[in-house]
Amino acid sequence: MQTILKKVFGSKSDREIKTLLPIVDEINQIAETLSSKSEVELVSRAQEIRKEIISARESAEQELQEKNLTEKELKKLLQKTEQSTVDEYMPEAFAMVKETCRHLMGHSWQMTGQTIEWNMIPYDVQIAGAIILHRGKITEMKTGEGKTLVATMPIFLNALTGRGVHIITVNDYLAQRDAEWMGEVYKKLGLTVGYLQNSMDNNQRREAYNCDITYGTNTEFGFDYLRDNMSLAAEDLVQRGHAFAVVDEVDSVLIDEARTPLIISGSVDAPVDKTFQDLKPLIQNLVQKQNSLVSELVKHAESYLKENKEQDAGLKLLQANRGMPKHRQLRKIFQESGMIKLAHNVESSYLRDKQMHKVDEDLYFSIDEKSHIIDITEKGRELLAPNNPETFVIPDLGELLNDIDSQLDLKPNQIAQEKEKAHQLHAERSGKIHNINQLLRAYTLYEKDVEYVIQERKVMIVDEFTGRVLPGRRYSEGLHQALEAKENVTIERETQTLATITIQNYFRLYDKLSGMTGTAETEAEEFGAIYNLDVTVVPTHTSITREDRDDLVYKTKREKYNAVIEEISNCYKRGQPVLVGTISVEVSELLSRMLKRKGILHNVLNAKQHQKEAEIVTRAGQSGAITIATNMAGRGTDIKLGSGVKEVSGLHILGTERHDSRRIDLQLRGRSGRQGDPGSSQFYLSLEDDLMRLFGSDRIAGIMDKMGVEEGEVITAKMVTRAISNAQKKVEGRNYGIRKHLLEYDDVMNQQRQVIYDIRNQALHGEDMKETVLEFIEEYVADELESQDSTNPEDWNWESIKQNIASHLLVDADPDSMKSELNKDDLSIDDVRNFIFEKTKNVYAARESLVPEEIMRGFERFVVLRTIDEKWK
Repeated sequence: MQTILKKVFGSKSDREIKTLLPIVDEINQIAETLSSKSEVELVSRAQEIRKEIISARESAEQELQEKNLTEKELKKLLQKTEQSTVDEYMPEAFAMVKETCRHLMGHSWQMTGQTIEWNMIPYDVQIAGAIILHRGKITEMKTGEGKTLVATMPIFLNALTGRGVHIITVNDYLAQRDAEWMGEVYKKLGLTVGYLQNSMDNNQRREAYNCDITYGTNTEFGFDYLRDNMSLAAEDLVQRGHAFAVVDEVDSVLIDEARTPLIISGSVDAPVDKTFQDLKPLIQNLVQKQNSLVSELVKHAESYLKENKEQDAGLKLLQANRGMPKHRQLRKIFQESGMIKLAHNVESSYLRDKQMHKVDEDLYFSIDEKSHIIDITEKGRELLAPNNPETFVIPDLGELLNDIDSQLDLKPNQIAQEKEKAHQLHAERSGKIHNINQLLRAYTLYEKDVEYVIQERKVMIVDEFTGRVLPGRRYSEGLHQALEAKENVTIERETQTLATITIQNYFRLYDKLSGMTGTAETEAEEFGAIYNLDVTVVPTHTSITREDRDDLVYKTKREKYNAVIEEISNCYKRGQPVLVGTISVEVSELLSRMLKRKGILHNVLNAKQHQKEAEIVTRAGQSGAITIATNMAGRGTDIKLGSGVKEVSGLHILGTERHDSRRIDLQLRGRSGRQGDPGSSQFYLSLEDDLMRLFGSDRIAGIMDKMGVEEGEVITAKMVTRAISNAQKKVEGRNYGIRKHLLEYDDVMNQQRQVIYDIRNQALHGEDMKETVLEFIEEYVADELESQDSTNPEDWNWESIKQNIASHLLVDADPDSMKSELNKDDLSIDDVRNFIFEKTKNVYAARESLVPEEIMRGFERFVVLRTIDEKWK
């Protein structure tokens, strides 16, 4: 039914585009009238519009100040007034950008060290996309449709508010590229442009934010926001508000990367935990024993198969898979017909009978690869601590403390000592078990040159979505220290969280948010639910002619890589450029070695080589160019075809593995066939690929078994491609769940964060904090009194109250003195609270009289800032 309605009435996006066409025509007509205008006249007109917009907002602010509105209501009405004025100037402003693009035709300038020549004037579909962006929506435009140019129109218009526009890119390279590339358009219209880089200091950042337009990555903007809220002086702040943001590759930033919150950490004031080094030999021995055991299990499975004892063989394969899922011999046997299904069937029967512990009891430890959980068995505990089995028993702290309290022969100081020993025992045992688990995860689940690389003798995390190194990021809960111990590099101190915010809640700070990508429609529901963003699909200017071929699926990685090299070799011989997409540094380097052996010239672009990025990307479309790249080349990179390349079918995209997210694969395909150019794409997969192994291999292996596929053969069945797509949907669904739970948790924290940061900002900007300090004092007094067990002051522990009040507030909280001064025989809670608070205000006033008021107010601000920062960790 939906399909029929869509054919008759068109999609929601089609209908919306139709309503925009009259506005597009109006913009084009205005642009024609501007053709006679000089650059000076255009700049002058831009300044006039800017004054009008700012004036309208200021007038509205003066009027609204007289009304009794909350800060939230005031902000909302001001935004509405400002946008109403901005909307009036939209056709003219967009036309001015179009005319400036025409002025720039044939001009050249430097962009990330490369000379580029401007050759773009916005098409009608690009102007329609620009209107959608200006209205605070997501524009879906296919790769190569010039999204970067589309954004210039709403960016220019909204920058005229004088409140700054932030453009979020997926990496530092694109931030600099787009600022230098599109920056010339803005500069010709009299606006200033800046960009952020990870290496910049505070002064450079402030300068970039003070520009009308600022380009940068989501992490740079997010971390600057957190750092601003940790500053101790107003002059250290770099950001100046959150008015309008345009997010390039919006699905990557707001969805894929939203699983990980932004966290600023600081070193804990404690010595480096040496238990990782102490435990390392034990864990290495344990992993070695498990490896040998899994080899034996696989041999037993092979023997049982020869004897046709399938159930016994299935159990051994299941044990091997839970013991070491990436074991080479196990992977090899799983390539044989029916083996994966056999192990899966045995697992299902044990799960049904709740007997999985029997499967694991022969192992030293069991691994659940999907959830990254490792469990040490009794056998493993015996190997790690043969003479001290109690090492792995975490004592029940409540029971221990209760036993100590029941020992009537102990003196108070002895009870305190015994309780301290109980706490130490509990912390020591639980800490040791935790560190053992993290070391096991480091050795069995985290691979060098896949999840991380070693640079300058440091463990550096690699971003799974971009393939770039994440400087300064560390795994939490001791995992990073475990990896450092594994790789024999310096183990650094554990860190603690000083400030944190989710990507979702950072972008909710903006008055207006919009985004653009080639792949958003599939996530429209999440964009709407979390960010209140609608998605509109904009049609392509020229039809896409790229040939997207079916996936080729092999049984083993070895066969797959050989086929990949063969395909590259064929393309190289006929002069067709190839972009090879990999999902890890390790694979990109493996293919590079294989190509070197064949004498094929090529370039590698991965987390270790990214400084050459611009140069490599520029050459990737030249005749015979072979480029191996991790995901870093998948987003936003512009590959232009060299001479003669169209005649050999354009750029060929060769994917060596499917990513968890379908959108990453679509982005890789989209590097080819831009703006109607010829091109082709194909993915080469194997049953050993992580995605297939963890989420899809049972079904796919079953299909391959039915088809009777032997080693070395390849299949291209649509059924397999569909099964792979379903595997990706499974992962995407799981990742959406992770993002949703993360946001639910952060929503609660976000309310606290807003209150705390508001108080902090008041102190930071020199506001009088005396009332706030007195409120803190009043709350402290109330908390102190409410902590008493009884509601009757006669039953309170007055000695404790007097001691606490005297040490904190320098007030004598003596009940008899209160009764005498208040002339009452009985005291109520309100009497006591008011008495203490009034006396405290008198003490405070006496202290104030001893120092100049300016110094006192400064001292209050300093104390508020330091206390918030200390308690907010």
